[in-house]
Amino acid sequence: MTPPDAAPAPAAAGLTPADAADAARLVAFGLQPKLLPARDVEYSELLRRHRDEPAFARLTDAIAAGLGLIVLEVSTRAGMAVTAAEDSVFAVRMGDYARRAATDSADRFLHGLAHLAVAALAFPRPEDLADDGYIGRVTVNGVDAFVRQACRRLEERAEEQGENTDPATGAPMLESAWRVYARRSATGATKDARRLAGSTTGIVGKAVAFLVDSGFLQRTGDESGGTYRTTARYQLQVRDMAASAAMAELLELGVVPVGDGSATLLPPDQGDDLDLVADAGLPFHS
Repeated sequence: MTPPDAAPAPAAAGLTPADAADAARLVAFGLQPKLLPARDVEYSELLRRHRDEPAFARLTDAIAAGLGLIVLEVSTRAGMAVTAAEDSVFAVRMGDYARRAATDSADRFLHGLAHLAVAALAFPRPEDLADDGYIGRVTVNGVDAFVRQACRRLEERAEEQGENTDPATGAPMLESAWRVYARRSATGATKDARRLAGSTTGIVGKAVAFLVDSGFLQRTGDESGGTYRTTARYQLQVRDMAASAAMAELLELGVVPVGDGSATLLPPDQGDDLDLVADAGLPFHS
């Protein structure tokens, strides 16, 4: 029996099983990255409830947390944007993706490097990553050219340190693999220069296709090996990964140096012959 002077029950106690079902439904919408709130009335209504009803918002966030999901943002812009924690059943690990994309261990690493480069090029300046209205654009050839430029910086660094052989065990991740990417053909050896799966542009192509399927990029054209624009969800994901060790290592090369914790793309030095892929479409900024 409740004492007469007991504190009133919290507002959340008034939620019903139907509310819980709605909250779970909103999380389910968040797991459909290509679904836009503007195109689904129910999705839009549940987002409104999350915004206007604090108890419903807490319930939704708790359900997401119980599923091992991290809520990045809930808005009409990004929808119910979630990312999976490492121990979540929804987690798609880079290693799993790479094993599906390639059987060779070196190729698996190159797939990871391609994803890292796409993220760095999609938001090349700190203000781009911070601006909710910013839309990044990348091309397959541009990403490949960018990685090759990074490889050149790594080669120069190795020469300065007198390393004429493969880096020793324990060397940084990028340092230990730059030769693999630099020596790999950009397009393959077919007579018509078709993009082979094992070529570097083929690897980048698979990476961006995966990001399209995940709702992070949208294809906009066929120029420069394929052109793409970023989505709000991808911007949130890149913000979340900006402090990762792999991203930091790439930024330290000086190709995309650290500014305020985000990437800042530098133009090449005057007269620097980079031997970039034709029509790379690199988004250099003055």
